Amino acid sequence: MAKQRLYRRLVAAAFIAFALAPLTAARAEYPDRPIRLIVPFPPGGVTDVVARLMAERLSAEFGQQVLVDNKTGAGGVIAGDIVAKAAPDGYTLLLTTPNHTINAAFRATLPYDTEKDLRAVSNVGQIPMLLVTHPSLPVTTFQGFIDYAAKNPGKINVASAGNGTLPHITMELLMIREKIQVTNVPYRGAAPALADLVAGQVQAKLDNYTQSAQFIADRKLNVLAVTSARRLKQLPDVPTVAERLPGFEGYLWMGIVAPAATPDAVVQKLATAARRFVALAEVQARFDRDGVEPVGSGPDEFRVQIAKEIAQWRELAKTTKITVD
Repeated sequence: MAKQRLYRRLVAAAFIAFALAPLTAARAEYPDRPIRLIVPFPPGGVTDVVARLMAERLSAEFGQQVLVDNKTGAGGVIAGDIVAKAAPDGYTLLLTTPNHTINAAFRATLPYDTEKDLRAVSNVGQIPMLLVTHPSLPVTTFQGFIDYAAKNPGKINVASAGNGTLPHITMELLMIREKIQVTNVPYRGAAPALADLVAGQVQAKLDNYTQSAQFIADRKLNVLAVTSARRLKQLPDVPTVAERLPGFEGYLWMGIVAPAATPDAVVQKLATAARRFVALAEVQARFDRDGVEPVGSGPDEFRVQIAKEIAQWRELAKTTKITVD
């Protein structure tokens, strides 16, 4: 009888071990199927380029395909909503930008809670903005721009990719800090805004290095300042806004977020992969060409950055009374 009981216990233990083995293997082998990386912008832009470069490298590292899925619309809200409501298993991710924090502050309602429904994974890289002007504007320095704006309130037309975009909101912050007034001219995207600036239809724009570099080299645009913490090595003679306004920064960052309940182990594995990605020599060379600063931050650091930005933008929304639909 004792031998029978022992036999039954051994059989039961073996059965339980066999049943749990696939679950344990699944946890240990993430990812074991393709990953969907959602990008809230159309193909061709710098965020999409970074997403596809990262998807290619991560596919090789994970042994599973990382598929870029462009879901545009509503300033990133559509893409954010898809990921916020996706299964929290690491197979649906979002490569987002400061639209993520701007929407949380300037939109009256969202179909999800930015801070509660989405979890920071890693800030992959960031691009500072350049203050570029048309040569017809009679200034060639950042100080000159501020002085001219102060003497001619509202007369400088500043193009943006649309209301509520990072260049628009950052210019609003600059106006408050400098106590000046310029006129925001919103466009349906960065490309037409830049085209009209080059044509002289507007006088200024906050733009990224990737888009503006050739126009600056051809002297079709003047570059007055950069919104990074330190000067760009590509433009060492161009001052930062922070040299005049300590602490002022404005980056188009590109970071990975996941559904809030995504397991810690999955988040950490993704963050580690992102860190290895930005450390690759070929990635750093491509980033350097496009004016992208590699970051590769961890989840906690990125979470703090997001919370800080949301608080900053909420204060700006309260001051300016700007709303984004």
